[in-house]
Amino acid sequence: MFLSVKRIPHPIPPAGKPDPKAAQALQEGLGGQFGEMRTMMQYFFQNMNFRGDAKPYQDLLRSMATEEMGHVEQITNTINVLLEGASTNSNQPNELLPLSVALDSPNIHHFLVAGQSARPVDAAGNPWSASYVYDSGNLVLNMLYNLMLECTGRLQKCRLYQMSNNKAFRSTVSYLIVRDLVHEKVFAKTLETLGVNWGKALPVPRFDTTGMPEVKDLERRNLHNQMWTFSNKGESSLLDRIFKGDSPFDDGGRLEVIEGFPEGADIPNLPDVPQEFASGLDSELKRLSQQLQ
Repeated sequence: MFLSVKRIPHPIPPAGKPDPKAAQALQEGLGGQFGEMRTMMQYFFQNMNFRGDAKPYQDLLRSMATEEMGHVEQITNTINVLLEGASTNSNQPNELLPLSVALDSPNIHHFLVAGQSARPVDAAGNPWSASYVYDSGNLVLNMLYNLMLECTGRLQKCRLYQMSNNKAFRSTVSYLIVRDLVHEKVFAKTLETLGVNWGKALPVPRFDTTGMPEVKDLERRNLHNQMWTFSNKGESSLLDRIFKGDSPFDDGGRLEVIEGFPEGADIPNLPDVPQEFASGLDSELKRLSQQLQ
């Protein structure tokens, strides 16, 4: 079972201005083949289907899957922040129609289908697919594939970073770049415990983020070397049997396991969008809903 905390992993600053194009690009990080929905479901199924007496590896997968749930929340809320204010609540003569922006948007479904919100799709509008999930039942194969998944996900987020300087967009993308690096290290350390010698094995891809100040700021806090257990207080986790010692890469630092979960940040509060008929509560429905608060 999972405990829900009404927080998102990382703060999302105001976007400054609506940016449907940045929102559409970020959809790849949500519903794409190497996006957060994929990593969440892949690690979740590998955890639930785990076989054999090797609890540290199963604890690792459970922690990873749980963190990825938060990443899905993070990126979805960021897309919503980027879409906020894109349409207008006005029907005045000689003004643009309230939803005319949808016709110029790269993803009309943000407005037409989702009421100016995120969708479980990639940047081209393709629905997320369960066929993305890899779970062979073989521990070594799964860990090799997971490392490749994290490396490719981080590559795409580094590309996303270069597409927009919107503050909301970059805050989330920078955070995910750093966390994907941690996850690369998790699976690299996992493979070390299974006999891999990185000095003799294939190299792990490197992506230079020295020119990304938001990423460097997070790394100064050692966020690129930390993993949370995401376990309930007092519940044991053997994640620290694997994720320990020096970083498996040449970036320095010591790996650290922290019990529990990150402090997180407030979830953005999205107002009604009358022109989208969302939330669709009229005065009477609002009165009834407020009686519950």
